[in-house]
Amino acid sequence: MSGHTDSRQALNVLGQTLQACSYDPLTGYFRDGCCNTDEQDRGLHVVCAVMTADFLEHSKAQGNDLVTPRPQLRFKGLKPGDRWCLCALRWKEALQAGVAPKVVLQATHIKALEVLDRQDLVTHAYRTTRT
Repeated sequence: MSGHTDSRQALNVLGQTLQACSYDPLTGYFRDGCCNTDEQDRGLHVVCAVMTADFLEHSKAQGNDLVTPRPQLRFKGLKPGDRWCLCALRWKEALQAGVAPKVVLQATHIKALEVLDRQDLVTHAYRTTRT
């Protein structure tokens, strides 16, 4: 039996119901739009991050090319501004390198706190600007 948690039951890092990260591009370990996880998700794809050019360049330099489309995997490639469920340790590496993308706290799974510091996530919280 899978430990996959329905997003209506999963919690985010704020202790609230996990919100969707992105449907376009379709993200998540399960490609369900949410940063859900289970025991099969060895990468812990639980951080909903807003892509930046700096982060995408850094990720590619580390061997994780998120820009190049891979149609065979139904992956159209990411661009700055896209939201994507990142591996928690990849986000931590980017933080240490000074290129961590902003995080959508409402869409970041509570399991992220197993490897990331809550304050680091809050400091890098994505905030929409209202005009």
